[in-house]
Formats: sequence, structure tokens, C-alpha cells
Amino acid sequence: MTERTKPAPHGWLLLDKPRGLGSTQAVGLVKRVLRQGGYKKTKVGHGGTLDPLAEGVLPIALGEATKLAGRMLDASKIYDFTISFGTQTDTLDTEGEVVASSDHMPTGEDIAAILPQFTGPIEQAPPAYSAIKIDGKRAYDRARAGEDLEMKLRATTIHELTILPGTGRGTVEDGGGDPPLHAGDGPPPPAGEDSVTLRAHVSKGTYIRSLARDIALALGSVGHVTYLRRIKAGPFAEEQAISLDSAEEIAKGAPIENLLLPLEAGLDDIPVLNLEPDSAQAVRQGRVLSDLPHSDGLHLAKLGETPVALMELEAGSAKVVRGFNLPDVAE
Repeated sequence: MTERTKPAPHGWLLLDKPRGLGSTQAVGLVKRVLRQGGYKKTKVGHGGTLDPLAEGVLPIALGEATKLAGRMLDASKIYDFTISFGTQTDTLDTEGEVVASSDHMPTGEDIAAILPQFTGPIEQAPPAYSAIKIDGKRAYDRARAGEDLEMKLRATTIHELTILPGTGRGTVEDGGGDPPLHAGDGPPPPAGEDSVTLRAHVSKGTYIRSLARDIALALGSVGHVTYLRRIKAGPFAEEQAISLDSAEEIAKGAPIENLLLPLEAGLDDIPVLNLEPDSAQAVRQGRVLSDLPHSDGLHLAKLGETPVALMELEAGSAKVVRGFNLPDVAE
């Protein structure tokens, strides 16, 4: 067994999760490669579940970055997904049994015309096969046991919903051009009049499978998701993501620094509050800083290049929201 002598890392590993791998399994994989690579025991978490049948951007938080995982859960996400019309399954994806069918295949023009109805604040019923708890038990466990569940409507927001170039027969709302290339398991299957591939920028709590179901029903048909890829999670984009093979190299001695994004990469929309050594020490002790000329709101307090804390400023005073236990660069 490798001696664990390397310090525990802090930051983000951005995985390009393949189909068939669960988010919890991905966390376990990262723990294993860190252990085999000789790193000291490290706290590991993820910033937003991806179903095993989905692929794409999965932020894995290491060390002190796990304190920001909750913020990632609240962040907006962008997905590419294909709706196959004509059949609906109980899971709303390719894994389930067919529960409804329709001979009606919407035209591309119909699809383009319906999308504004699903843009902005909407309500949707989550899939019965989801991790939502009902009376203390996961919905998917109840569904698998044969219970007929009535899922309550939930409010969510679809910031943008467009047809991807080269798919369907409708108007391409984002200006046309070549279809985007996809990492992971490759591009979605070719879309014809019986399917369409969409891109959705959504708020937290949005179920893409439910969105696909509801779009198909609004078009007078039924449908289910045959392809789902997350291309962005909060500030993290697929261009930054690494493959599982790259992550496995850590176990073989590859330096994690070449793959690790800094803790503050998850906070790119938050202004920085630069601290002097004395004020940094005060913040680490949980003390309030006063008479600051900065604007109200959340700030990332840093000593040089080292994140010290998230702090909430109001009327010139700054209180610690979340402290980070990171060594100074000079240490």
C-alpha cells in the first residue's frame, strides 16, 4: 500500500462523468485515486447529482472546497437533451418500461413554437423515479415497490430553452451553425422528425426528464429522454472537465496540481476582499471587521492568494459566513 505522505488537496476536480456511473460512485473513485496516489485522508463531495444515465460536468469538491458544495447545488445548470417522441416510460428515460404511446410526431415548427411556453418560471411534477423523499422514503423506492405516486408540483425557472443546430426540423433559435461536439460518450443520436435535441439553462431543482415529458404532452404526443448531458454547472464548463482516465493517473503518481481547480474557481461571481495579516488573523478567529469601504454583499476574503473566508458585508462591517482552514502560501 502506498504511504500517504502527500498533504490533502483543496479545490475542485471537474469530472466528465460517463453514462453508467453514479455521482456517489464518482466520489468513491476520487477517494480511491487519492488514497492510491499517497495523499492524506481528504474530505470529498460533489456539487450536484447526475443520474447514472446522464453524462457530463460533475464538480468534485476536495478538502476545504467541500464547504462550497452547497453553493454548487444552488447554482444554475445547462443541459443538452434529446426527446424521443412516440413513447413515454415510467422512468421518463431509456431505463424504464413503456407506459404510454402516441402515433403523433410533432413537426419542427411545432416544437419551436411551443418552447416559449416552457421558458421562464414554470411548475413541474418531478419524476416518480427520483430521490425526493415522500413521508421519509425515497420516491424511487416507492415507485419500484409498485406504489402509484402523486408528485406535487414544484416551482422552477427555465432561463433559456433552444433547439440545437442540426437537430429536428424547426427554426434554430441560437443562430444555426454546425452542431456542437460532445465529450464523454459522444454526440446525441441523429434527430429526425421523431426526436429533437434541446439545450436548457435551468435553475436548481429542475428535472430535465419532467421537462421533456411536459413538452411532448404539450405537443400532443408523448416522449422520453434518450440522451442527457450537463455541459455547465455554475461557473464550471465542460471544456474544463477531465476524463476518468485522467483522474486515474493520480493513483499512478501524476501530480494532482495539473488537474485541480482552485477553491475560488467556484466563486467567480463574488468580489474579493483583500486582507492584511492582522485582519486575516482576526477573521480566522471569527471576529467582525469594521469601517470597510466596500459595497454590501458576499465577499471572498483573501490573504494574498490564500482564501480565508466568505464574509457578508453590511454597512461597512464584515461577518464570517464560512471560514477556510488553508495554509498561507508563505508557510
